[in-house]
Amino acid sequence: MAQVLDTPRSTAPETAGDTPAGRTARRRALLNWIAVHALGVAAALFFVLPFVFLVLTSLMSDQQALTRDLWPHPFEWGNYRRVFETDGFLVWWRNTLLYAGAGTVLTVVSSLPVAYALAKFRFRGRHLSLMLVISMMMLPPQVVVIPMYLFWAKQLDLSGTLWPLIVPMAFGDAFSIFLLRQFLLTIPDEYLDAAKVDGCGELRTLLKVVVPMAKPGIAAVALFQFFYAWNDYFGPQIYASENPAAWTLSYGLDSFKSAHHTDWNLTMAATVLVMAPVILVFFFAQKAFVEGVTLTGVKG
Repeated sequence: MAQVLDTPRSTAPETAGDTPAGRTARRRALLNWIAVHALGVAAALFFVLPFVFLVLTSLMSDQQALTRDLWPHPFEWGNYRRVFETDGFLVWWRNTLLYAGAGTVLTVVSSLPVAYALAKFRFRGRHLSLMLVISMMMLPPQVVVIPMYLFWAKQLDLSGTLWPLIVPMAFGDAFSIFLLRQFLLTIPDEYLDAAKVDGCGELRTLLKVVVPMAKPGIAAVALFQFFYAWNDYFGPQIYASENPAAWTLSYGLDSFKSAHHTDWNLTMAATVLVMAPVILVFFFAQKAFVEGVTLTGVKG
């Protein structure tokens, strides 16, 4: 009879995911995912909940606002109509659009050529000029507010208007110049050289080559300036406080709160209307804004 040899029982090899080490790695990855997303949700709630409280309060009645009730019953949509019917609110809105819109256009138009010269021209004193621009960024506006006010109010008699805030933007802004200069450094010089070989001068090269390629940087500068002008309180307080017809929304909102110190529902509704344009502008332009800020400073 043939001898039967015992053979060892074969076992299927464990896959990497079935090993204790694989299970530990999966558990650790799951815990990391939960921790990261929990922190993200907590941060989102930290920023969103005040805005939700603001909106809900704006839809409450005067008796319900700032009470323990967190949900409007009923929804008072007429609060927004009452805000628009407030004397001067539409005038403040018009003034703010003029200040923010004209200021943004003037800042971009005046800052772009200076940034282009600092980024692409080679001339004596270029680095000194850049240092002067950077030093202007470090100068607080409160340092020069007294001589500037005396110049605009006493010499030009423009107090009570927004022109002392709008006109200086036609002469460039240090932060905008620096930001645009850093972005223009990322544009290869070969494109500019090719345009000049085709017969383009510096101005045409700037308009036809640089501007299309620098749209993200220009959009970032424009948004920064628009947000600054829209939310500016210090400037209108200095130059336009004596003339209610020249008030902006940021300054007029403070007066609105004083006039309706017990009507917090109307104050919150006015605040929502002031914030809404800025939120909408950033929502639709955030891609260009993020791209412009991200690419700035890639090349020094």
